[in-house]
Amino acid sequence: MDGMGDVAVGVKRGSDELMSTSVYNSGSDMSSISDVTANGSDSKSNGSDSKKLRVEDRMEAPPSRVLHIRKLPNETSESEVIALGLPFGKVTNILTLKGKNQAFLELGTEEAAITMINYYSTVTPHVRNVPVFIQYSNHKALKTDSGNQRAQAVLQAVSAVQGGGTPTSGSIVDLTAASSPVLRIIIDNMFYPVTLDVLQQIFSKFGTVMKIITFTKNNQFQALLQFNDPPTAQQAKIALDGQNIYNSCCTLRIDYSKLVNLNVKYNNDKSRDYTRPELPAGDGQPAMDPNMAAAFQGKDSNSLLGGLSPLNAAAAAAAAAGRVALSGHSGSSGVLLASNLNEEMVTPQSLFTLFGVYGDAQRVKILYNKKDSALIQMADANQAQLAMSHLNGQKMHGKAIRVALSKHTSVQLPRDGLDDQGLTKDFTNSPLHRFKKPGSKNFQNIFPPTTTLHLSNIPTDVTEEDLRLLFSNAGGTVNAFKFFQDHKMALLQMSTVEEAIQGLIDLHNYNMGDNHHLRVSFSKSTI
Repeated sequence: MDGMGDVAVGVKRGSDELMSTSVYNSGSDMSSISDVTANGSDSKSNGSDSKKLRVEDRMEAPPSRVLHIRKLPNETSESEVIALGLPFGKVTNILTLKGKNQAFLELGTEEAAITMINYYSTVTPHVRNVPVFIQYSNHKALKTDSGNQRAQAVLQAVSAVQGGGTPTSGSIVDLTAASSPVLRIIIDNMFYPVTLDVLQQIFSKFGTVMKIITFTKNNQFQALLQFNDPPTAQQAKIALDGQNIYNSCCTLRIDYSKLVNLNVKYNNDKSRDYTRPELPAGDGQPAMDPNMAAAFQGKDSNSLLGGLSPLNAAAAAAAAAGRVALSGHSGSSGVLLASNLNEEMVTPQSLFTLFGVYGDAQRVKILYNKKDSALIQMADANQAQLAMSHLNGQKMHGKAIRVALSKHTSVQLPRDGLDDQGLTKDFTNSPLHRFKKPGSKNFQNIFPPTTTLHLSNIPTDVTEEDLRLLFSNAGGTVNAFKFFQDHKMALLQMSTVEEAIQGLIDLHNYNMGDNHHLRVSFSKSTI
């Protein structure tokens, strides 16, 4: 879709023509509109508009279902403006102001507008990662002209979706009619865990979520989510596709599923049928939390969130559901307890290397009186949760390890002069931390343990046979190998996940000569 720059405001019109007659006394946004000409420039050149905007910042209009949005990025599209309001209710009109980086959004009810304003008073709204300013308009309704064709086309398409119809074939908006109430959701760049409950909280803002099934395919977390009807699924897809659940990560990729109905057998952390709370949890799966079940049986499936916007509320939803420990929340901790370790083989260094795939491990302490257990202190609670979700149950040195959040808030170093037999090590200043640089590409390459390893920083004179032999000697069988085009990186596939874990522990940071230290991580690719 083209940007806001293509919106035609039409001939020069005063604010009385653009708006309905039901307005309050002259207010902030009214002065902005009355100064807009056909080409979007200010009709007054004496700087009065900037003065009015400064006054506007100090004024508060009474509640209205029309909201005034300022400081929008250049070329913001109508659909991006509409997406700000969709989670809170039906959008009934939109007016974008060319060259002013402003827009007016009319919601179906004043209550929806109040909910939106209340939420954005605590959480800064963003469009294209740029903060924008939203306040009540002094106008009670918008009356836009037929010349504003693109905005009207967008509005018609969204209205058709919200009303259960289909956008007209002549619409210039790229909206594909939904044929199924089931969405297929893929989470890209999943730096933090995304649970079934988080998805329910996000998507229920758009309508009744009936069923969810989560699974991992091609080493990516995916979900099938069923709404009560196709138009609701379409509305959710329009608003959420491409959005991030958390800042700069956990991106939603949404498409329609070929399935029209999901068959859910169990209510647990992997699948849920909200219409049948009596379903069993299944063998070895945690049952649905009783408090969550009570909430979902009620009429308001958003009871845990109140008026929160879905994406920004995902973290709050997860915390409320008791699924994700978030830094800054009471009871959260960056310290993990790993147990059922092979005490003959495990070392602080091996635990640092493995847990370091999912965060920057600061300190590791193998317990003196229980050497099959260890405390691992991560940089924050989110990294601890990420490591726990990926490593709990994985086999290391022949034993399935157990990983849980610890009641400790930090790992204590031994007192000066006390020899703890090398059971405690401080890695705070280690050069091997993968995530110490903000925006590092490593944030985008976090995957569960897999048989396929990604190798990088390979010297040019190292051959495939050299690498096959190196990983075979680590204790395992190399099933496949593939160099990237420049031979500085490669994929290497072991026969089991346990062998791949062992290879990563043994050979990450291995000196290949000439100060080339091999970098090893898990890959989502297969050979």
